[in-house]
Amino acid sequence: MYESEDSAQAPAATTAVLTGLGAWLPPREVTNDELCAHLDTSDAWIRERIGISVRRRADPKTATGDLAAEAGARALRSAGVTQADAVVLATTTPDHPCPATAPDVAARLGLGNAAAFDIAAGCSGFLYATTVAAGLIRSGTAGRVLVIGAETMSAVIDPEDRATAPIFGDGAGAAVLEAGRPGQAGSLGEVVWGSDGERADAIVIPVGGSRNRDGRDAAPKSERHVRMRGNEVLRHAVRRMTAAATRAAAAAGWALTDVDRLIVHQANARISAAVSEALGIPPERVPSNIATVGNTAAASIPLLLTDAAADGALRPGDRVLLVAFGSGLAWAATTLVWPAGLQAER
Repeated sequence: MYESEDSAQAPAATTAVLTGLGAWLPPREVTNDELCAHLDTSDAWIRERIGISVRRRADPKTATGDLAAEAGARALRSAGVTQADAVVLATTTPDHPCPATAPDVAARLGLGNAAAFDIAAGCSGFLYATTVAAGLIRSGTAGRVLVIGAETMSAVIDPEDRATAPIFGDGAGAAVLEAGRPGQAGSLGEVVWGSDGERADAIVIPVGGSRNRDGRDAAPKSERHVRMRGNEVLRHAVRRMTAAATRAAAAAGWALTDVDRLIVHQANARISAAVSEALGIPPERVPSNIATVGNTAAASIPLLLTDAAADGALRPGDRVLLVAFGSGLAWAATTLVWPAGLQAER
């Protein structure tokens, strides 16, 4: 386990503290007009119904691991460190079905023999990964963990599908968590999480895994890409995120009126607005970047945190409530008080 230089003088570490943030987006922007050239939709419809103007697309030679390594390097620099005990990568779009993508990312970042593994929890993946990382830290298994959310959603989206093609974008965001003291600014609060597997097919890639493998080579194109029942997802997303966020705030001892910033997974602008309204948190306290990056699934929360921090929307002492919902169906929420001195790199 990696130990900081002053670890001998520090009190026993029992909590995970956010010390660095980084993000990376592919340079290519895909506008609504470009999509509308081959989809039965319009720029106005996409803006009004989803809230997206442009999204990023990785080129065919760029994989999720490439995005993850770039974001991870920035997060490490943000934290002012070069080593970590573990890398936890949240993604729905790994470079290969086997092996996991995280070990390759760790090697590319020069992290030696650090433990490294992937977590697949859809758009809630980053909060799931931070929960696991915090557990490693609290147990004493790790002193510093690099947590990454990275997606190349363009690899699993049907460009002809009006229901999904306008929504998803590619990108990666990363955070460094380190052992710290209870009550320290930047420490993660209690996590509220859960899943509803009875509705797992609401967001699904039907073929490509071990189920129905005998027919996967003959499966139609539509079965090889993400399929989503949008109205059903919206309904459950608002209800589950509202409930989880309420419980996470209560666990932190906060009234919802105490929340300075609500960080909502950037699935859809209408969903974010509905959650903030249900929680009674005014829109000016709810940062958003969906208009310029789209829905980046597991990368959404760290990308938004990095943007909000870099833009000055997150200030030292702010009470921050984070919540996400996605495929699985899975959801998660947690809290933290924003630390002073954190310089996010994007």
